[in-house]
Amino acid sequence: MSSSSPTPPAPPSPPPAAAATSAAPPAGVPAAPPKSVPWGQRLRDLNPLVKGTFFVLLIVLAVAWYYFSGRVTTDDAQVDAHITAVAPQVPGYVVKLLINDNTPVQEGDLLVQVDPRTYQAEVDQARANLDFAEAQANSAKLQIGLTRDTTTHSTNGASAQKQSDEADYISSQAQLEQTATANLQVAEANVTARKATNERTQSDLARYTPLLSTDDVSKFQYDAVEAAARVAKSELEAAEQQHSAAEQAVAIARANTRSSEARVARSQSQFMETKAREQQVPIAEATYKSALAAVERAKAALQQAELNLAYTHITAPITGQVTQKSVDLGQYVSPGQLLFTIVPLDQVYITANFKETQMAHVAPGQRVRIHVDTYSEEFEGRVDSIAGASGSQQALLPPQNATGNFIKVVQRIPVKILVKPTKDSKIVLRPGMNVEATIYTR
Repeated sequence: MSSSSPTPPAPPSPPPAAAATSAAPPAGVPAAPPKSVPWGQRLRDLNPLVKGTFFVLLIVLAVAWYYFSGRVTTDDAQVDAHITAVAPQVPGYVVKLLINDNTPVQEGDLLVQVDPRTYQAEVDQARANLDFAEAQANSAKLQIGLTRDTTTHSTNGASAQKQSDEADYISSQAQLEQTATANLQVAEANVTARKATNERTQSDLARYTPLLSTDDVSKFQYDAVEAAARVAKSELEAAEQQHSAAEQAVAIARANTRSSEARVARSQSQFMETKAREQQVPIAEATYKSALAAVERAKAALQQAELNLAYTHITAPITGQVTQKSVDLGQYVSPGQLLFTIVPLDQVYITANFKETQMAHVAPGQRVRIHVDTYSEEFEGRVDSIAGASGSQQALLPPQNATGNFIKVVQRIPVKILVKPTKDSKIVLRPGMNVEATIYTR
């Protein structure tokens, strides 16, 4: 058995055409690999029908991508509205009930009438109190002028009387000084002189009397001395009487002075009293201001009574449809008690809860297509606003992720969508209806 390897078979000979056009590679040199064909060449080499189908498919895929990538859709949406709850503001018995379940109402329509008799009586009483307060205010206003005029005249009169009494006091003092100095001193001097004359004449008479008996003097001389003595005595008595009269005049003048001084003190007291009465003017003004405040308080009470009377007429605050009616005729109602609600069917909107992963390109003003489950038609809408927080954060018990048991859940963001009104009156969107909303983000 031979150990040599078997001889490999000889390669097949090329065809004659290939042998004629190409030369055989030299011995021992490997053959070159075949050249790769570019994609462009391959596409050019394709059948025209295949090429057209390929390009149409690409266009359809691009259009489909553009169409479906420019929108976000959710079926977690419903119709909403700002439902108004109506409750009374004053207690009482219902005497008129002008609505029933699901009654359509217009804004301003009278719906419920509470018994107004008690509140009408309060209005009448408040109006009477206002009239009384206004009368008191007018009286206080007139009292101000009366008090000012009275005190002014009293003060002027007291001032004039005070000045007159002071002038009388000065005059009495001057008269006292005159009587005490001039008249009394003259009278005293006259008495002194008359005393001296009387003493001299009496001495002469005393000397002539014994001489008459001895005929040392004549009767004529004696009579002359005696007459002079009598005259001197009479003049002394007259001077003494004048002195007494001067003293009485001094006493009268002094009494008049004291009386004038007392009148001055009294007029001064009256003047001070009238000046004190001038303080009644600001008191009267304060009384007038208090009366004005009472008028304003009475006006406020009247306004409150009129408001309470007006509250007995419960009217529709908005236009809509009555729901949740819970009031009956003759029922006693209390303030804050829910009577019914009004749903504004012409002001509904859509609340769509989109996933947070869908909100990247959602913005207010974008067009929305709305499909309502109740109807087979679709509605047009517009994104009005986006909520400030996710729905879970606005729940009654928001989740707390700080417990260490966090599980990531895709959150929902409420989006408010306004619906364009439809001309078909039979199609009514009611709050709570399920809808499917599609937002076109491009």
